[in-house]
Amino acid sequence: MSDNIASPVAGERIVIPHADDVGMCHGANRAYMEIAGRGFVTTGSVMVPCPWFGEIAEWAGGRDDADLGVHLTLTSEWRHYRWGPISTRSKKSGLIDNEGCFPHRVPELRATLDPIAADDEMRAQVERFIGRGMRPTHIDTHMGAAMVPELIDITIAIARDYHLPLLFPRTIESYLDVLDIGPVDPAFYRERHAGLEAEGATFVDRFIMTPWVASDAAFARYSQMIESLRVETTFFSLHPNAPGDIEVICPNLAHCRTDEYRLAVDRKFLSILEREKVRIEGFSKLRDQLNLPTRR
Repeated sequence: MSDNIASPVAGERIVIPHADDVGMCHGANRAYMEIAGRGFVTTGSVMVPCPWFGEIAEWAGGRDDADLGVHLTLTSEWRHYRWGPISTRSKKSGLIDNEGCFPHRVPELRATLDPIAADDEMRAQVERFIGRGMRPTHIDTHMGAAMVPELIDITIAIARDYHLPLLFPRTIESYLDVLDIGPVDPAFYRERHAGLEAEGATFVDRFIMTPWVASDAAFARYSQMIESLRVETTFFSLHPNAPGDIEVICPNLAHCRTDEYRLAVDRKFLSILEREKVRIEGFSKLRDQLNLPTRR
């Protein structure tokens, strides 16, 4: 078995099953605390500005087995359940909408943001995470906001400064095609990759995400996604949530999140991983392999 996840042995398929949005609500925390490391989900990332950050920080602080990163958050998408920056309350930051929260969507953020204020905010989120006794295993971003062209170099610098892996898939179209971030040129990102890889950086190869299907189609769709994995390293962005609050926060898509909560420990689903000989990994084991090189 290969020690470098970017170079799987012949025929090996690797997947990093990742729980996004931990800290967003109690149900997201409950899902991670109950299923991480007990089935399909191996790792996750925390939305520091959200109302339920304190609960997951209390649970994870000081734990060696908490494979959690920072889900850099610059947007607040739901209609009635919202959050805002922890570093500023100034409208001049471009991070706050008319309701006093982060913008709902990434294109709205791009139209107003001040990159310096965004840098301050993202660093404040990492610092608050660490300040609660948690050791981040990686950095990724909510809704792709921290990876827009206006911020990508800042985000890379933060990953370097904290010596953390950054979710920046090599096949960048697999990432950009499922995000609503506004107009971007994939060639811009490929240039960044080329420069970083020339320094020795290593990245996951591909990004796939919650398919947002009806409950009666979920088992077949997730099974097909596992069966279709390529001989490479795939980051699987999941959004598991225990029932109880998500149904009010996002009623139209709540079932997708509670389906993932159940599927992650479903023995029939896990048997497909075994049959397909898919290797699942988390970030705690791979942290050093995926780190961005530190500039000297």
